[in-house]
Amino acid sequence: MYKNLVPAGALALAAVCFSLPVFSQPKPAAGEPVKAGFVYVSPITEAGWTKQHDEGRKAVEAALGAGVKTTFVENVPEGADAERVIRDLARQGHQIIFTPSFGYMEPTLKVAKEFPEVKFESITGYKTVDNVAAANARYYEGRYLAGIAAGRMTQTGVAGYVAGFPIPEVLQGINAFTLGMRSVNPKAQVKVVWLNAWFDPPRERDAAMTLFNQDVDVIAFHTGSTAVMAAAQERGKLAVAYHSDMRKVAPDAQIVAVTHQWGDYYTRRIQAAANGTWTSGKVWGGVKEGMIRVGDFGSKVPKAVQAEVLARQKDIASGKLRPFAGPIVDNEGREVVPKGQAMTDEQILTMNFLVSGVQGRIAK
Repeated sequence: MYKNLVPAGALALAAVCFSLPVFSQPKPAAGEPVKAGFVYVSPITEAGWTKQHDEGRKAVEAALGAGVKTTFVENVPEGADAERVIRDLARQGHQIIFTPSFGYMEPTLKVAKEFPEVKFESITGYKTVDNVAAANARYYEGRYLAGIAAGRMTQTGVAGYVAGFPIPEVLQGINAFTLGMRSVNPKAQVKVVWLNAWFDPPRERDAAMTLFNQDVDVIAFHTGSTAVMAAAQERGKLAVAYHSDMRKVAPDAQIVAVTHQWGDYYTRRIQAAANGTWTSGKVWGGVKEGMIRVGDFGSKVPKAVQAEVLARQKDIASGKLRPFAGPIVDNEGREVVPKGQAMTDEQILTMNFLVSGVQGRIAK
């Protein structure tokens, strides 16, 4: 989720070369727990991106017990600070280190060159080397399902979307949400406010309030706090929770939550590091793989709507429903996906348009 701007075509495996000293990393003795480190880009709050990754860490501890010892460092800015923290964890003897923020990708690669025996997991990154794997989730699948719920619940036909940065992952979410909404409410419109920030609760709240003043009665967001949900609760509007279930913050506002489930993935990767079967590679999992789940419906959502959303979730898991199947037209009237075709993974990963129904342009 947490990403800096990248070129649309920056998806190929990169060869990364550094002239840096190499540190030997001793392997854990037989019977000793695997030491796993986690680096978080924001504080651990009651819900949100970092909260879900920390829930994944706790799931590892529950699953592996004495076989693992986890460490985390929170609120680490992307860039030089991240490199320092990642290096410190490697020097402290961690055998595997997870770095869940796109801006951690390059620092992770740099440190990995120095510690070839340590395994690194770049979450939302796309570059891999022998000791760096990359993993991400198909968040857009959950966004499409949330759009169905929003389309059924809106009274004005106008939804809002508070967005972080105009990168493909965010565009995927906006577009999938809009397509899901219009699949049940063909005239629905989605208004977007760009923040160019991931975690800025005051600005997230202000953006939500601005949208509520423009006929928006249901709102979604791609930022890291619960501020949008709290604003919806305050204004008596409806909202889609992201990353986590946020009913504690917005018990009346939440209609559904798109949640990220990292526990199984983290557990498998740490087990692989422990038994010597860990290999580098790329994973992009979604509803089918259990990495994305939609549920946690609010009390205002009729049972029929809940059933519809859950049925479509099963359709996505089975491959029957593909959110980016044509015909799709962008918001400037150009056909981007013909009828009978669907976007490939590469096309989805390099998405650079907004679909019909989205008001506004891609921020520069």
